[in-house]
Amino acid sequence: MSSEILPRFDGFGVGLRPQHYPAFLEQGALVDFVEVISENFMVRGGRPLYVLDAVRERYPVALHGVSMSIGSADGLKMDYLRRLKSLADRTRPLWVSDHLCWTGVEGFNSHDLLPLPYTEETLELVSANIRTAQDVLERPLVLENPSSYLTFADDEMTEWDFLGELTRRTGCFLLLDVNNIYVSGSNHGFDPSDYVDGVPFDRVRQIHLAGHSQGKGLLIDTHDQAVPDPVWDLYETVAARVGPVAAMIERDDDIPPLEELLAEVQIARARHQASHRAHAA
Repeated sequence: MSSEILPRFDGFGVGLRPQHYPAFLEQGALVDFVEVISENFMVRGGRPLYVLDAVRERYPVALHGVSMSIGSADGLKMDYLRRLKSLADRTRPLWVSDHLCWTGVEGFNSHDLLPLPYTEETLELVSANIRTAQDVLERPLVLENPSSYLTFADDEMTEWDFLGELTRRTGCFLLLDVNNIYVSGSNHGFDPSDYVDGVPFDRVRQIHLAGHSQGKGLLIDTHDQAVPDPVWDLYETVAARVGPVAAMIERDDDIPPLEELLAEVQIARARHQASHRAHAA
């Protein structure tokens, strides 16, 4: 088990996207931190690393991966972990995060975040993979709750109970995606408040805020919309429980001008402050 304490970071940020590189390289402080997709910078050189090095001089950086496949039954890829460690050692990030999911098997990458059954067998498997990742990375791992569109008949526990047990067994931390809680709750018929009540908030180190789209009978976590009111409302509930913690606006498609994302950052600040005023009253 990892015994390392991962300090909290109190601030608001956005994901660093190529459209916005010039602003982050040329202007002063726009946000408190930025998050980057790890895989986009796990290269030997070139412009991506040049930009990341320059941005890192101005802003704290969080690394966020999409293909560790922590739930993979055939183990983690050592080459991937070594390249990720090299990037983390170079970047000195706030933390390294990925998703509670699997992404492929036997060398096949689905390029999707696939759901896991929440069983004791899966818990043992994922716990072992987390320990391996933390040993190679030499730092605690931060795991994000996924959005999902199906559940398994063999599930033995809720997602929030599964995540809580992972933190107890491995010492890992959590990235709480508020939009994913809302999306999964709508898709599977559970009350997001029940999820929030089950979160071990002492292990949460980051929050994601994003938008979604309405699919055929399901909400889809598309990250191509502004944060909607129900997700903002749920964020206020979460913020009152978690206290000071890093929160960011996540947009991966239909990316707007940076000014629009910065306006959402200000909403997040205001909502966070409102939640604490209400909680203190």
